[in-house]
Amino acid sequence: MDRKLFIDGKWTDAATGNRASIPDPATRETVGTSSIAGRADVALSVAAAKRALQGWGNTHPDERAAILHRAAGLIEQRVEAIAELLTREQGKPIPDSRKEILFGVEVIRFYAEEGKRLGGSIRPASRPDIRNLVTTAPVGVVGGIIPWNYPVDLYAWKVAPVLAAGCTLVAKPPHETPLAIGMVVQCFADAGLPNGVLNDIPGTGPEVGAALAEHPGISMITATASVPAGQSIMRAASGNLKRLSLELGGQCPFIVLDDADPEEAAAAAARRSFSNMGQICIAVNRILVSRGIHDRFVEALVAETRKIRLGHGVKPGVLYGPVLNESVRERVSRHVADAVDRGGRLLVGGRTPHGDDMDAGYFFEPALVDNVPDDALALTQETFGPLAAIRPVADDAEALGVANALPFGLAAYVYAGDLERAWSLAEQIEAGAVGVNVNDTSELHAPFGGWKMSGIGRELGREGIEAFREVKHIKMRVRRRA
Repeated sequence: MDRKLFIDGKWTDAATGNRASIPDPATRETVGTSSIAGRADVALSVAAAKRALQGWGNTHPDERAAILHRAAGLIEQRVEAIAELLTREQGKPIPDSRKEILFGVEVIRFYAEEGKRLGGSIRPASRPDIRNLVTTAPVGVVGGIIPWNYPVDLYAWKVAPVLAAGCTLVAKPPHETPLAIGMVVQCFADAGLPNGVLNDIPGTGPEVGAALAEHPGISMITATASVPAGQSIMRAASGNLKRLSLELGGQCPFIVLDDADPEEAAAAAARRSFSNMGQICIAVNRILVSRGIHDRFVEALVAETRKIRLGHGVKPGVLYGPVLNESVRERVSRHVADAVDRGGRLLVGGRTPHGDDMDAGYFFEPALVDNVPDDALALTQETFGPLAAIRPVADDAEALGVANALPFGLAAYVYAGDLERAWSLAEQIEAGAVGVNVNDTSELHAPFGGWKMSGIGRELGREGIEAFREVKHIKMRVRRRA
């Protein structure tokens, strides 16, 4: 696939003519090319979005919903082609790509309906001749910044509520994985989305992301990014006090209490640690396991990890693929070496595999390191790769202290037999979401986002659309008629 920028309803080259080749992480062969936007393209996109804003904001919510439903239907019809392209540019296996895309379809349909329910209320007044109407309006032109790890899914998380809320969007897909998103954008165009409502310009964060955050014509930024990127966005957005919704990095603890089922907990930890090769913001980073169950749990977790077979994601039966690129592989290797150098014990994996088509791609064997000290990189930074660090704890209080010790708070997990005990722990964990005996905290109807340095604002749920509406109070004096 050779994609271009999508500005004001047309596919066009970047103003500079810049293009980039997109490699398959499993083979390093070129999958396609993409135009790479610059600041001039940001200006054109914002202008188009501003022209389209009033018309789209005045469009009846039912009409907006109909377009979103048509787009969702087209994405669903084309899911196999989009999934194969996503696998070839990002590396995750076809079943995971298909699942990602279809959840994105659910998100689009959900917000198509939520947009119909946006309304207002009549509030009490201080005088009998006063009426207070509280209503909302679209926040304006929104800039959306999408990451490379779940590009289609997280694209839907942004485009669906933005458009359903009556706003227009300038989206910056990741320059690393822009191709499948291009097919999604075409679905919106084919669904009849008016020109300028959705503008899609792949580019780098330091150039296009920064330009969006700085642009005075952008009223709000919604971004999924790293903590440093989020900090840069906040600084740049201060010029016109843009509203912000930032889902940033995590360093997620997985707590295993001494009354948990070790095999069940180990299976859940392995999947959440190594799905998409750990390149998930809510992936397990730190496993905090009670000493009384430590040996049984670790034995089960090693067994689960040894079952993992790597391969090209387009091959039938492959459930685990490569990491995105060499920088990810280098970071994971560095975190593994640091944990071992500080006294940790490597139990399995932690190296680059060779042979059987492994040499061509960015493959890395999922790693488990036991008895990792608190100052290790694996316990203080987000690895964002296939590494799980195990840290024994004496009791619930120590587990809670370690879990809350870092300045991050996106997600956490607790496995236990006693649900009251687990609930008490979950209530005290400083994170935006906690999974109790479940290894996934995302839910379409519930808000998703972080505490502390893991972000501000929420996506999904009703909160995900309300973020893109400005509140307005209309106070009116009425004359009583006999």
